[in-house]
Amino acid sequence: MTKKRISLFHIPIDPLTSQEALEKIKIYLSSPPKYTYIVSVNPENIVIAQHDPLFLAVCQGADLALTDGIGVILGARLLGFSIPERVPGSLLLPKLLDLAGLMSLRVVLIGAQANLADKIARCYSRGYPKATFIGIKGYVNTKSPTLSEEQVIEDIVRTTRPHFVFVAFGSPYQELWIYTHKKLLQESICMGVGGGFNYLSGASQKPPKLIHSLGLEWLYRLIQEPWRAKRQFQRLPVFIYMVLKQWIGKYNASTS
Repeated sequence: MTKKRISLFHIPIDPLTSQEALEKIKIYLSSPPKYTYIVSVNPENIVIAQHDPLFLAVCQGADLALTDGIGVILGARLLGFSIPERVPGSLLLPKLLDLAGLMSLRVVLIGAQANLADKIARCYSRGYPKATFIGIKGYVNTKSPTLSEEQVIEDIVRTTRPHFVFVAFGSPYQELWIYTHKKLLQESICMGVGGGFNYLSGASQKPPKLIHSLGLEWLYRLIQEPWRAKRQFQRLPVFIYMVLKQWIGKYNASTS
């Protein structure tokens, strides 16, 4: 049964479990190849989209919009929506890489840090020798890529014709990159994975299971990378305000 997509502050969300999301991606793979985009929705992305029309359009045009953040689940529930669980990109990524390996598919991983994407690609190539995994260091500065950096990536993607393209630039840069390169990615299923390469390569320590079950990966990562504090503490209160404002408006309307 197809689950109806919901909208939270004009951002679409597909209320799926991780297994349901995986099954939907398998359907994409069994269909004729076409540009397919998966977006991960968290409170920060929702706030960014309210002030960035292009990023809002990117989110609204996603083929699959998955919940990546406990704040989204809690906010949605307060506003009367039901989301079964979080499907963070960092957990979906290894499942998709294993799927690609088992199906002997072609995968391109584009990172922002030197060697992480290549390290992951080499690891999976050893585990799945019939599949193709290519890791590329993207840009020195994701905000202002050079023509030579662009050319390297475009040449590899055109030659490889990947089934999957995973981009780890951080939001909103990875989503915007995928959107603005959709002509290049006409046959690919694309997803921005944020810090997924860090966890998968071992560059960052994975949060304990208890932290994950409580939905506190964001806090765990913040402790590891305190430079994120300014960005998060600017946006998270805004998201909470947005949710409470809409909840109060719905409550007043229901009691009037």
